[in-house]
Amino acid sequence: MKKNRQYTGANWNVPEDEFTQSFYEQNLSQFWRPEDIAMQADLNVWHILPKNVQDAYAENLQVLTFLDTYQGDIGMPVVSRSMPEDMHQAKSVLNFMAAMENAVHAKSYSNIFMTYMSNEQIDELFVWGEKNEYLQKILDIIVGHYRHLDKMTYQRNYNMQNVNFSQLEFEIAQYKAMVASVFLESWLFYSGFYYPLWFYGQGKLMQAGEIINLILRDESIHGLYVGRLATLLYENFDRELQEEMKKFTLDLLEELYEQELLLIEQIYDKVDLSHDVKIFVRYNANKALMNLGFDNFFDYEEVNPVVLNGLNTETKTMDNFSMKGNGYQKMKSEALADDDFYFEKPAINR
Repeated sequence: MKKNRQYTGANWNVPEDEFTQSFYEQNLSQFWRPEDIAMQADLNVWHILPKNVQDAYAENLQVLTFLDTYQGDIGMPVVSRSMPEDMHQAKSVLNFMAAMENAVHAKSYSNIFMTYMSNEQIDELFVWGEKNEYLQKILDIIVGHYRHLDKMTYQRNYNMQNVNFSQLEFEIAQYKAMVASVFLESWLFYSGFYYPLWFYGQGKLMQAGEIINLILRDESIHGLYVGRLATLLYENFDRELQEEMKKFTLDLLEELYEQELLLIEQIYDKVDLSHDVKIFVRYNANKALMNLGFDNFFDYEEVNPVVLNGLNTETKTMDNFSMKGNGYQKMKSEALADDDFYFEKPAINR
């Protein structure tokens, strides 16, 4: 039998780079499940909210649901597949992040919907997302970069006769997909956290706020990790190409920003918060650029301090009867043994 390739194993004794194993440890230490947060305590608040407020809250979470779905289904897996075949550690971290996006984050939003809304309302909400031109355009822009990289990866790995691009052209496509991923993780996701954090800072819908706080911790390291991978590529480009990729990055930012503003107005005009949310969007866009090694694009503005405080992901632990908190400890148990049923005889008072 002809040997076509050499397969290698993941050797975790030898780090692939200076940061991937640290991100691996951080990802695992933060693992949680949607079912760990009980939602019923929020119902007393949800049922007394005006319909326009409920609609804005639900539509906002639906945007996050769609973005998380495609980041888990396509975004992270495509970046993982594009990595060199022997970078097993990097691939494992990216694949773990992909699973968190859909199986944990998107499922968490569904748990919130199932608690707050009827099945008919949920169905209508998903139709709203499917028909929303601004959300669909944002996804089309981002997923377009993922699909382009995926096509090149497939050609490189399985259809060599049709490869008509150089390694440098492949790395450019890879860099562009990573930039799109960082914008999704560090900017668009974060911007969507505004309304849940706004309620959370006022002591309302606290269980949903706890879910957002847990997701915040995940997204912060997802964007940072892919940003580090993108920066490694960028540093190997020559000066002229670096300028070209910087221009691409800022052009993509402006393209997404235009659609994001329209989406925000559609969701938040009915609750008179569009102005504040747009400030938060610009704040997070600058943070995403920072993860890619670039300077701020937007001027400094004061973000609502209630929302800004919610971005603090320091560990919090609450009692089990109210909310888990983002520092909850998983229960440890062991099997019962016969010795467990032998008790010392109590002393008899005389």
